[in-house]
Amino acid sequence: MRQATRCARRARTALTAAVACTALVLGAAGCSGTAFEGLVGEGRSPADAIRVTPGDGDRKVRPEERLVVEVPDGRLESVRVVKSQDAQESEVPGRIAPDGMSWEPLRGAGGGRLALAAKYTVDAVALDGHGRRHARHTTFTTHVPDERFIAYATPENRATVGTGMIVSLEFNREITDRAAVQRAIRVTADPEVEVAPHWFGATRVDFRPRTYWKPGTKVTVALKLRDVEAAPGVYGLQDKTFSFRVGRSQVSRVDAAAHTMEVRRDGELISTVPITAGAPKTTTYNGKMVVTEMLEVTRMNSRTVGFGGEYDIPDVPHAMRLTTSGTFLHGNYWAPDAPGNSNVSHGCVGLRDVKGGSSKTPAGWFFDRSLVGDVVEVVNSQDKTVAPDNGLGGWNMGWHEWKTGKKPAPAGKADKKDDKKGAKGVKGDKKGEGERSGR
Repeated sequence: MRQATRCARRARTALTAAVACTALVLGAAGCSGTAFEGLVGEGRSPADAIRVTPGDGDRKVRPEERLVVEVPDGRLESVRVVKSQDAQESEVPGRIAPDGMSWEPLRGAGGGRLALAAKYTVDAVALDGHGRRHARHTTFTTHVPDERFIAYATPENRATVGTGMIVSLEFNREITDRAAVQRAIRVTADPEVEVAPHWFGATRVDFRPRTYWKPGTKVTVALKLRDVEAAPGVYGLQDKTFSFRVGRSQVSRVDAAAHTMEVRRDGELISTVPITAGAPKTTTYNGKMVVTEMLEVTRMNSRTVGFGGEYDIPDVPHAMRLTTSGTFLHGNYWAPDAPGNSNVSHGCVGLRDVKGGSSKTPAGWFFDRSLVGDVVEVVNSQDKTVAPDNGLGGWNMGWHEWKTGKKPAPAGKADKKDDKKGAKGVKGDKKGEGERSGR
């Protein structure tokens, strides 16, 4: 009995001690809420643990706003940002900082500034300062601009062109920030050669090398204009790359006084063709012009270009455009005795042909051996030099003026001569210089 009583007394003492111990633990927990949270796993919300800017559900976010994922303590484990634009998804490249507390997009690698008219999705996982893992999913959309601009490019993708081709970009909006647009355009050549831009007013920029392209050159044009701000509130739409290849060299020299055209292929004279140029009252421009369009047959009407009802020829054969204002090199069947003898056209260069055109005539022979991008140079005409922005007339400018927009000092005779042959202005040509047929 004594032994049993002692055992019962010991049990009661142990139970009392256990209760007291539990009370001490609870009391300690009551003094420190943070310590208690650590023990039971309760904590902050995912939005407090992982902070994303721009905020979840934000709309019309401006492209200059900063995209960043941060934690107040602990470290980020992973961050994935996906951009959805034009029904295509792409992952935004980024990097977690060495301390693990922030993530930002990589500059210049598809990250950096936010894209316009896009939806962004952010998924992040992080460990907080107490070792608890949090995950957060957010989305936001960016500003959709009211005005966009695009560039219309010459030449066409995958074209084979002559050595005089100039890359020309015409914009559908006026460009006030030329530097921003120019940075977004890259023209490269293989074999490598320096290619420089020249602006003609607010809506056009052309690119060319110092001299004609070398035959066989591949030229690549990258237009990274998407979301480039070209003027206040006006953003680019295009992100495209195209290329073209330079074929053989062909340069033809028209002597308006001698009524002949010398055709040289790779520097060698292959033919001398009789021509008729502009009549005394409607002379042909001097200078270097580039073939920009080739038409088997076309209509030429004097009323469409500022003349009276002097001609309307519905079937001009073998027509090759040399200027925007309407200078053509084309077949002439209505004045068969003029080529080689007299100048009778309204400013075009005419070659002997037959109605409907024939490959056996001088005009047909030349047409069949020509490419868009070939050079036709006119000399000894009683007219001014064609303006450099009339078609692809940029070869009439010296290299220094092309690159800087300024004529060089009088010191260099070669450059001075080159510039003298260039444009006297860049605002186009005299009124009424349109599709001047050989009639």
